[in-house]
Amino acid sequence: MKIEKIKEALDASILEGEDLLEASVDQVYASDLMSDVLAFGKPHSILLTGLATRQAVISAHMAEFNGVVLLRGKKPKDGAEKFARENSLVLLSTELDMYDACIRIDSIKRKRHSPAKTETVKPVREEILLSHEFSIEGNDFADAGMVSTEVKSLLKKIGLDPVLIRRVAISTYEGEMNVVMHARRGKVYLSVSPKIIEVVIDDEGKGIPDVELAMQKGFTTATEEMRAMGFGSGMGLPNIKKNSDELKVESEVGKGTRLEMRFFI
Repeated sequence: MKIEKIKEALDASILEGEDLLEASVDQVYASDLMSDVLAFGKPHSILLTGLATRQAVISAHMAEFNGVVLLRGKKPKDGAEKFARENSLVLLSTELDMYDACIRIDSIKRKRHSPAKTETVKPVREEILLSHEFSIEGNDFADAGMVSTEVKSLLKKIGLDPVLIRRVAISTYEGEMNVVMHARRGKVYLSVSPKIIEVVIDDEGKGIPDVELAMQKGFTTATEEMRAMGFGSGMGLPNIKKNSDELKVESEVGKGTRLEMRFFI
């Protein structure tokens, strides 16, 4: 299903990506919970959401979505348009609510042709060696997601498998958001060797009293403000565990938390 058809069905206006409307999407995902988008969204989809924040657009990018439709006439804020433009995402806006938008899209999905084949980039395994360090500031929602965006960009330049890159990007993004929401500051260490990608996120914060409990789906200590931005559904650490091949979590109350994620190439 082409994005152009979705735009027409929703009578949506184009905010960014007019030259990308001919792109096809395999699925439409409707949600205001960004952790759910990262956990259950499929690549080459389009997101319907009432959240007009940059974090919503970043989440779509991390999940390898092709675009975002802002519902109820919402207008993008805090740099959402700029991020969409820089990362080749279509950004649309419609006056419809989520229910009506889904009904309209369902009417055209039945006529959808088989999705176009996507090219797979073969992983480049020879002479891969990359080491990079990033900083994250707690409570800095304006720049939240920039580290994971840079990590994703670096891995793409190497030429790794897109599915692997998506897993690393989602895991890094979830870890980055945990630092922004719950810690004073943090460091992200990325290292790539011929057989493994390692991402370590080390933060200075309040720590996790019960790591086993925090790993359970649905457990959250997020504030109402964080929930309003689409986070805090209790899917952060479970998402990281799901997408990484190995995960080690160490935490000390009052000091901070260290996540060690490994992904096999």
